[in-house]
Amino acid sequence: MGKPTGFLEYQRKVGQVETPERRIQNFREFHGRLSPEEQQKQGGRCMDCGVPFCQAGMSIAGMISGCPLHNLVPEVNDLVYRGLWEQAWIRLSKTHCLPEFTSRVCPALCEAACTCGLHGDPVSTKENERAVIEYAFANGLVKPDAPVRTHKKVAVIGSGPAGLAAALLLNRRGHSVTVYERSDRPGGLLRYGIPNMKLEKSVIDRRIRLMEESGIRFCCNTDVGRDTDGGALLKEYDRVVLACGASHPRDIEVPGRDAAGIWFAVDFLKTVTKTLLDSDFAEVPKELAEGKKVLVIGGGDTGNDCVGTAIRLGAESVLQLEMMPKPPECRSDSNPWPEWPKVLKTDYGQEEAAFQFGQDPRKYQTTVKEFLKDQDGKVRAARLVSLVPQPDEKTGRTRMVSVEGSETEIPVDLVLIAAGFLGSEGYVADSFGVQLDGRSNIKTQAGSWQTEDSRIFVAGDMHLGQSLVVRAIAEGTQAAREVDRSLMGYTNL
Repeated sequence: MGKPTGFLEYQRKVGQVETPERRIQNFREFHGRLSPEEQQKQGGRCMDCGVPFCQAGMSIAGMISGCPLHNLVPEVNDLVYRGLWEQAWIRLSKTHCLPEFTSRVCPALCEAACTCGLHGDPVSTKENERAVIEYAFANGLVKPDAPVRTHKKVAVIGSGPAGLAAALLLNRRGHSVTVYERSDRPGGLLRYGIPNMKLEKSVIDRRIRLMEESGIRFCCNTDVGRDTDGGALLKEYDRVVLACGASHPRDIEVPGRDAAGIWFAVDFLKTVTKTLLDSDFAEVPKELAEGKKVLVIGGGDTGNDCVGTAIRLGAESVLQLEMMPKPPECRSDSNPWPEWPKVLKTDYGQEEAAFQFGQDPRKYQTTVKEFLKDQDGKVRAARLVSLVPQPDEKTGRTRMVSVEGSETEIPVDLVLIAAGFLGSEGYVADSFGVQLDGRSNIKTQAGSWQTEDSRIFVAGDMHLGQSLVVRAIAEGTQAAREVDRSLMGYTNL
C-alpha cells in the first residue's frame, strides 16, 4: 500500500465532463480524463482494506455487491498510485479481458462497495481502470495473441460482451474460434444497444481488429437458427457457446399499441447508431424525433439512453415514465452498505433534459393505460394513470396498482418502450435442441454453463437473463473456462 493516508489527503476527482449544452450537439463521448499525475493520486485514495468488498462480486439482498469479475482492485489502485502503469495493466488483465468497455459503461459496482464511500466519496476505481487500459493501448502493450494451436474448433453465437470475452479467451488458449453475429457489424449490445456518446464505436473496432489479428474469425449477417442450422454447426465444431443475449423486448399490452410511431427502444437506438456508422457520422437521422413530443416508457439505463438520444435528434419535449416510486436521496436503514445503494440516480440523459427543458423528465408511479391514434393510424396521445404500491398478501411482494380516477391525457408523437427484456429468442435454442427454463433462459446443469448437451455451453444474458455488461463479460469468462476444461481435461484460463 503506497499511500496509507491517501484517503485523508486526496479528495475524489474525476475527469471533466462536457456541459449538457455542448454535448447534446453531437454523439461523441463526453467524459474527459485526468492527467497521469492526478490519476495517480486517485489510486492513492484506496485503503487496501482487510476485506475488500470492492472485488467480492457477491449477492447481497438479491443484488451484486462488488465486481463480478473479482478484479484485484486494491492491487491495481496501488500500482496506479506508484505510476507503474504497465504492471497495473498486467494485474488488471489477470481477471478482465475487456476493461475498455466496463471502464466506460459499467455502473461501478466496485465503487458502490468501496469502504471509503461509507463516510465519504468512494475511490474512483472505474476511471483508474480506464486510465490503465488506455495507457496499455497507447503504449502498445495490448497485442494480438499468438497461441500454440490445439486444433480444436469452437463456435461462439453472438458477439456481445459475453461472446467477445469467451471468444478472446478460448482463442488465447489455442482453440480456433469463429464468432457468428446476425447484425452487419460485431459488438452486439455494445455496438447497437448503447449509444455512441456512452461508448464510442471506435473502441469496439479497436478490439475487434486485435481479435481478428489473433486469428478469430467473425461471420456477420448470419442469423444462426435461421440462416444457418445449429445442427450443422455442431457437426463442424467441437464445442458451441451460445451468447445471443436477452434480445426479446418486454412489450406493454394496452389499447392502441399497434399505432404507428411506437418503437421498442432497442430498435430505435440501433437505427440511430446504424445510420451514424453507415454515413461515417455525416448523417444524423433527425427525422426520427425532431420536433416531436417523445414519451419514454421505462426508467432504467436504456430509458436514459433514449432520453439522451431523442434530445440529440431535436425532440420538442421528452417525458420518461417510471412505474416505481421515486428513490430516496440517501440510503435507507433497510439498505445498508455494502448492498447496492437504492438511491436516486440522475444520469446523463436526465441531466441533458433538465438543461434543455428546464426540469427532470421523469414522472414516477405512472404508466400508460391507452394510446390514442389520429386518422392515419399514428400515435397522437397517451392516456396515463397513476400507480401506488400495494403489498400482495399471497406473495408478500409489493405490486403497483392503478389509482382510480387518476387518468390524464398527454399529446405524443413518438413512443419508445424501454421496459426491459424477457429473455432470449427461442429459435436459437430450438435450432440447437436445448431447453429453456421458466424465465426463457437457456437451461443449464446446476452451477454450470454447460447445457444438457455436453457440446453446448451458454453465457451472458442467455444464461442469467437481462443483466450488466460486466456480468456478461464474467459469464463469457466462466463459460470459456468450462469449454476449455471439457476440451483439454483441465484449464489454465
